[in-house]
Amino acid sequence: MNPVTPESDLAARAEIARLDALSTHHDVVHEGVRVRWRRFGGSDSGSGNAQSPLVLLHGGHGSWLHWARNIEALCATRTLWLPDMPGFLDSDVPPRPAEGDDPLGPLLAALGGTLDALIGAGTPIDLGGFSFGGLVAARFAVQRGNVRRLALLGSGGHGTLRRLTVEMINWRAAGSRAEEIAALRHNLAALMLHDPTALDALAFEIHDISCHGTRFRSKDVSLAGGLQQALDALDLRGVPQLLLWGAYDVTGDPQPLVAELTAGHPLRQGAVIEDGGHWVQYERATQTHARLLDFLA
Repeated sequence: MNPVTPESDLAARAEIARLDALSTHHDVVHEGVRVRWRRFGGSDSGSGNAQSPLVLLHGGHGSWLHWARNIEALCATRTLWLPDMPGFLDSDVPPRPAEGDDPLGPLLAALGGTLDALIGAGTPIDLGGFSFGGLVAARFAVQRGNVRRLALLGSGGHGTLRRLTVEMINWRAAGSRAEEIAALRHNLAALMLHDPTALDALAFEIHDISCHGTRFRSKDVSLAGGLQQALDALDLRGVPQLLLWGAYDVTGDPQPLVAELTAGHPLRQGAVIEDGGHWVQYERATQTHARLLDFLA
């Protein structure tokens, strides 16, 4: 496992600052909920490239930084819109839904209302989502319409058994910062990454920042399912879908899961990236964004 030193911490923070400086920040309020969007590439109108804007949603305990190693490759040809979803990092927490209501309803409303304010309600988009953000993206595509293509990476909501065999540690219960760091590193290795060398200073810094910025409980929503129903609705609309997992993703069993989700669905492409874990777009960045660009072309 790569050592994390004070010098590497500083280098990781500098890299995050460099990436952030490539973006323009857009804070938009919808029904009292402020959402921070970052735009990479394109013009000030958000539609500078000839292709549709590409919207990418992060995972649970995440932020826009889940896409850190893909941003520059993707924004070279596309206008990227990356939010901190409501309840995460730089965005407000959405209101709690009423008893029996859709637990994603307020989040989806704030996400959709603020994006429409930025690019226009009728603007077609390409849409991608990672982990919990995959389920959100599928549900968002059904709600919004005008989605040209949908790409999901390690998506939550599939309703099949996880392969996680290592118990997670409650880092919030740590008695010291050293114990908290150890717990966060443990969880990052157990859940997110397959290759120990991928747990570098940047991966830890992103995980640390994002976990501390999370105020939305996504796990219960992801485990409740709903992905298949959303994908079926998108089939009826003729929306092509890419369903991609890392081969060692512990949140599911990728090979049979891809086979199950794509069988009998000609609009769906399945892909499994070898040697990748759950956070496949970080661990196997080049393979992932090459596959995305090919699918979205």
